[in-house]
Parts: sequence; C-alpha cells; structure tokens
Amino acid sequence: MLQASTLFTRLEFRLAERLFHTRWLLPRSPRTQRLTMRLFKRCADAGHPDALSVYGHMLFHRSQTPQDKARGARYVLEAAHAGDVKCQYQVAQIYEHGCVQYPRREDYAVTWYARAAQSGHYLAAERLARAYRMGELGLAVDSEQAACWQRQADQQPVGDVAAA
Repeated sequence: MLQASTLFTRLEFRLAERLFHTRWLLPRSPRTQRLTMRLFKRCADAGHPDALSVYGHMLFHRSQTPQDKARGARYVLEAAHAGDVKCQYQVAQIYEHGCVQYPRREDYAVTWYARAAQSGHYLAAERLARAYRMGELGLAVDSEQAACWQRQADQQPVGDVAAA
C-alpha cells in the first residue's frame, strides 16, 4: 500500500506542478489556485521532498499570516534536512534574519550556510566568505576562511542553484 500511496503522491505533485506552471491548461482562477495549493499541501504533508520545498517556499514568501509563514518555514526546514540544497540555503536565511517560529540564531545560520555551500550552493559559499571577511554572523574576521569559501563559490556554476 505504501508504494501505491507514494505513486499517487508523485502523480499529485506532477499535476500540481503542471497547474502551477502551465497557463494554457486551465485559466488562472481562484478555484484553480486553491486546487493547486491543496495538491501541493497534500504532497508536502505526505513528505514528498520537492513538494516540501516548493510549497514551503510559497508559504514562507507569499503568505500573509505569521502562522502560514511559520508552516512554510517548517516545510523548508524538513526539505533541508532531507538534503534539498536550495532549502538548506533558505533555512540559513531564516536563521540569519529570524521569523515568528524560528528566532535569529547566527550559529545555526552558519551551520546551514556551510551545509548548502558544501553541497554546491554558490550563494551560501559567498555569504560565508563575506561573513568571515567582515566578521558577521558571530564569526571572527578570518581572511583564510574567507578565501577558502570564496574559492568554493568561484568553483560553483552560477546558474545551477538559484537562490530561492
């Protein structure tokens, strides 16, 4: 039964993606948007890694209420723990700036920036380089570490990982 459930979740996610990205399939109506968001939510609640990332980002960045933003942050954090590089960077941003459910924690931000940078996220590597160069995020100024992270950022293709 688990395989059927997983297959169904994957199919729901594909449908949600198509509805979200394809304008000609159905007209953009509040009803279509509600259906799309409901499908993304069901998939995220089922633990679909891409749905956690997409739906979490949508909730965190586009929601009006602090509760929805907090729920989006939880989805993004779950996707980051599952290895989603964009979400790792986003979690670092959440901890750097803080939000309702996740207060500002510079030590956590550094940890998540390092995870994302080591997984190939160039903006995370650049942020760490700047933090070491300027003594930000509770880090001491360290030109060696800054140069190391900058080299790593320079080795990453810029178009591979978008900052979400």
